[in-house]
Amino acid sequence: MTDGGPVVVVTGASDGIGAAAARRLHRGGARVVVVGRSAEKTAAVAGELDGALGLTADFAWLDDVRRLAAELRGRFPRIDVLADNAGASFGRRALTVDGAEQTLQVDHLGPYLLTRLLEEPLRAARGRVVVTSSFAHWAGGARRGHVLEPRGPQVATRRYAHAKWCNVLFTRELARRWSPEVSATCFDPGAVATSFGRAGGVTGLAFRTPLTAFLRTPAQGADTLVWLATADDGWRDGGHHADRSRAATLPSARDDVRARELWERSAALVGLPA
Repeated sequence: MTDGGPVVVVTGASDGIGAAAARRLHRGGARVVVVGRSAEKTAAVAGELDGALGLTADFAWLDDVRRLAAELRGRFPRIDVLADNAGASFGRRALTVDGAEQTLQVDHLGPYLLTRLLEEPLRAARGRVVVTSSFAHWAGGARRGHVLEPRGPQVATRRYAHAKWCNVLFTRELARRWSPEVSATCFDPGAVATSFGRAGGVTGLAFRTPLTAFLRTPAQGADTLVWLATADDGWRDGGHHADRSRAATLPSARDDVRARELWERSAALVGLPA
């Protein structure tokens, strides 16, 4: 990578919102690390950006997340921005090799683990964490007494909504625990026309429907991510945002007791101290 400029790590950046954000951030002078599951697609995006680094990781495998974190720590003593954008929606309920439900792991536990393992370089830079959530979190929430399990029918849309609800709660608790050295925000990119939802895909948050012409482009979906990563004001630490403004959240996603419980239960599942 070339010297100079803030170091920005964007996960889920081999396609969609993540790739669009990586391009915008690179044009703004950032030293971008493109992280994706597909080696070919990740290399292609990184190859477009002079001096960018491409790294692969499968968030459905926590050891791969640990390997990615170790490589990032070894290369960068300071990380200015971590964009936790990787995510997926799976039609069939299944467990990963780590024993967690796959949508929960790819969308929440993997990003949670990566963020925790990058605490030192983020603190060193007084950096920011930007998490891609969704308006879908309004349909989320957890079973009573089981913060890591979705309430209601165990269908794909419910599992995905629960994972996005976890993103909002995680952001809130991260800001509480790491402030003022590290800021944390999350955002809803809106409905975006990308390849999101392909089985096993780890891409930016978006949808593929017959109404593609009416959906946002990946660049439009990435706009608030780039704003949160670079703007000096207008956003709230620990808050949820949409269209460069603060956005409302489901009341249970503002519950500090549940936020602490989510942090602690997630830590136990990924093998970290709370």
